[in-house]
Amino acid sequence: QVHLVESGGGLVQAGGSLRLSCAASGRIFSTYAMGWFRQAPGQERDIVAAISRTGITTNYADSVKGRFTISRDNAKDTLYLQMNSLKPEDTAVYYCAAVRRGQGLVALNANEYAYWGQGTQVTVSS
Repeated sequence: QVHLVESGGGLVQAGGSLRLSCAASGRIFSTYAMGWFRQAPGQERDIVAAISRTGITTNYADSVKGRFTISRDNAKDTLYLQMNSLKPEDTAVYYCAAVRRGQGLVALNANEYAYWGQGTQVTVSS
């Protein structure tokens, strides 16, 4: 069992930045591939970015490439999402998620993930 808690969401103007954090507890964090997802009202939960166990592999949705950066600190059991040049269409609830994967592998679909945080709201005003 892995317990995940997101933080860092809030209200920001377009063009601004936010850094989300996801604190993990329970099993060994470094054995899990991690992902950030987001869900806007009436929309499906979509992948934003994913990262492998040691961070050697990352993957981004086309809509956030060049603006968002996923990273992790296994010594602190924490996952991050640095979001720059935010746009109103980035407004959503952001979730972190965990899944057991082999070295260097990521998971890109929500139904692959076993553990989820409660989400943090990000609102970008125009």
